[in-house]
Amino acid sequence: MGRTGIRIDKPTEKAVCEILKSRARSRIYLYLLRKNGAKTEQIIKGTHLHPSTVRETLSQMHDQHLICRKKLKNDNIGKNPYIYRAIPPIKLLKGYAREIEDRLNKLASLAFSSEDAEKYRPVRIRICERGEEE
Repeated sequence: MGRTGIRIDKPTEKAVCEILKSRARSRIYLYLLRKNGAKTEQIIKGTHLHPSTVRETLSQMHDQHLICRKKLKNDNIGKNPYIYRAIPPIKLLKGYAREIEDRLNKLASLAFSSEDAEKYRPVRIRICERGEEE
């Protein structure tokens, strides 16, 4: 769980915050990306977020498939902690691109009445990676 050497500048932090729609989510995501995984207590210390905020946000992010978690074996009495890892940035971007596509296509569909849709081919906006075929 050491540093991965990832350096993240302010514009990148801002972009991640816009994608995740939350400062807490972006701080947790970027912390996990930098550390290549961490336990809840490490995330709390590393992000300087309130413990309840971190726990709630981790649960939401896991449910939304923004992070992965794996149960660690613990020889001590008590609960076994999870180690959390961020999904790869490319996967995050692809999900965001699909979200933007959906919004743009909904907006584009407003330009056509049901009669126009029969006459014209409806607009379909798709964001592709370089070299990706349609």
